[in-house]
Amino acid sequence: MEEHHAPERIEPKGLADYLEVMSKAVFFSGMNWGVVEKKWPTTQEAFHGFDPMAVASITGPEMEALQKDTRVIRNARKLDAVVYNAQRLIELEEKHKGFRNYLRSHGGFEGTVKDMRKQFKFMGETGCYYFLWCASEDVPEYEDWCKSRGHTPYPHDH
Repeated sequence: MEEHHAPERIEPKGLADYLEVMSKAVFFSGMNWGVVEKKWPTTQEAFHGFDPMAVASITGPEMEALQKDTRVIRNARKLDAVVYNAQRLIELEEKHKGFRNYLRSHGGFEGTVKDMRKQFKFMGETGCYYFLWCASEDVPEYEDWCKSRGHTPYPHDH
């Protein structure tokens, strides 16, 4: 049986950190996590180190090149989602005078997830949980969260 470990938590230093964690959640959606992890160093390269302004400005020819780039997962909808999400991150950071302020403006985990699912592409409940966990935001205990949604938690070692 495959072992699952909690992903690393970071203390985001800026929008690039948020965008990278969010983009990883986008690529994990419906994918084998091992494949995503294997391609992650070259995905970081292809997306300009997740610099939000650089990613938000990816258009036509650069997007077409990404869709043919074997260094990344070439799912056009996910590649588009990363660019769209970069644009939304920038907008929400400006509107709320900081992205962390945006995250904390919804009265808690459930409100944040509900709004994130409206604001961002390819961010379902699991992706939002992963993102908020990795970005060191308050989230319910994983086992409790799974049970509240009728999921079976992954077994993990202690």
